Amino acid sequence: MARYRGPVGKVSRRLGFGITEKGERILKKRPYPPGMHGQGTGTTGHGPKKQSDYAVRLQEKQKARYIYGVLEKQFRRIFDEAKRLPGETGANFFSLLERRLDNVVYRMGLAQSRAQARQLVSHGHILVNGRKTNIPSLTVKVGMQISVRPQSKNTTYFKELAEGGQGRRAVPAWLSYDSSALSVQVLSLPRREDAEPGINDLFIVEYYSR
Repeated sequence: MARYRGPVGKVSRRLGFGITEKGERILKKRPYPPGMHGQGTGTTGHGPKKQSDYAVRLQEKQKARYIYGVLEKQFRRIFDEAKRLPGETGANFFSLLERRLDNVVYRMGLAQSRAQARQLVSHGHILVNGRKTNIPSLTVKVGMQISVRPQSKNTTYFKELAEGGQGRRAVPAWLSYDSSALSVQVLSLPRREDAEPGINDLFIVEYYSR
């Protein structure tokens, strides 16, 4: 399963955007790029250097790619699929990213990060319509039910989740969550506003259309 395994703090500081909750915490402590000259280009220094239009669009693409934990080749495939769908390419693109199985597991609150969600899927803890799958990139569809495997519910980790022992983020409206069963049903396609905020999808479309 290909995914980014590097330091999230350095990437978050370089992009000026927390790609995970951990990345956000590190960025708040050190709000400047990594490296020996980093402090001179952050919020406490003399300001960032002016970026070219290409660099700005590349950065927006990198933000989304690192947040959703998708490598470049697969990220481009998702974008190409979004272009073929009717409607706005940017909205379609983020809808496809949100409908990845690992992202749905993350949105359910079963994992503290998308990386952990991918691990739960790849280790066989998640069912889709009652069948075990270990494919984090699977695109869920309206009507599908995603749940925790019955055998996995007996583990301490999932017992604590079912009992509310771990903090859980708000589940978006396009998913219907059953906390006692640790399952969701996909009610509708996610909208652009349901995806991660703070990313300019128009810049991503322009980057790949250059």
